[in-house]
Amino acid sequence: MTSNKTINELIESTDSEESIEYLKSYLQMKEQAMADLAEDATELEKANLKLDIAEALVGVGRADEAWSVAREAFSMFLENEQWEEAVKCCDVLYQSGQPASLVALGQGVWLAVTYPIDPQLTINMLGYVIDETPEKADGAAIAAIVAHYVADMRAEGKARESMTFLTNQMLANVARGHSGIEDQAAMDVWMEKLQLLDPAVFLPRLSLVLGAIVPHDQWWFDREALREKIAD
Repeated sequence: MTSNKTINELIESTDSEESIEYLKSYLQMKEQAMADLAEDATELEKANLKLDIAEALVGVGRADEAWSVAREAFSMFLENEQWEEAVKCCDVLYQSGQPASLVALGQGVWLAVTYPIDPQLTINMLGYVIDETPEKADGAAIAAIVAHYVADMRAEGKARESMTFLTNQMLANVARGHSGIEDQAAMDVWMEKLQLLDPAVFLPRLSLVLGAIVPHDQWWFDREALREKIAD
């Protein structure tokens, strides 16, 4: 039944009339919940509802509205240091297909890699970077190896097995598109050539990739200040 699907699964299957109708109903429910919020509702209660509404708006094709609502929610989550929810907002902002959607993607990837949030969400965000990067460019390889590193470091048990399998496939696909890599021996040489073996090397390189996605004056938060907070 569609009621057992996540909103993202429904968004991905909006060719289904049933899914679209469910999303419309879900949207109405969340908008009513927002209208019924008590005056003393917390900012995070409001932000969570805004995120739900924005996700549904994307699904029903109201992308302009989704951008506005998700951008408001992002600021609220960021102010309250709710990093995972802030990244979810960036996911919606990217999916809304607006002029600054790539800028939103870059912000989300930075937060997703910097903070120990759900590794699957981080992998999804890095997957978008791969999708947006020309296959011959090194940026896709960097995004893929960071995704694999995140899966290896953050996931546990069976989830780790499935995620690292997925990220291995992502990396293999990128290598094939980048340099025609088809076997393990060539893969080993390719990874060494592109300096994809040491996180102390490839993690800083991700910053350069994100710098190409987000112009210096278009960051929505002070990355240095957030780094200092982590250090403290």
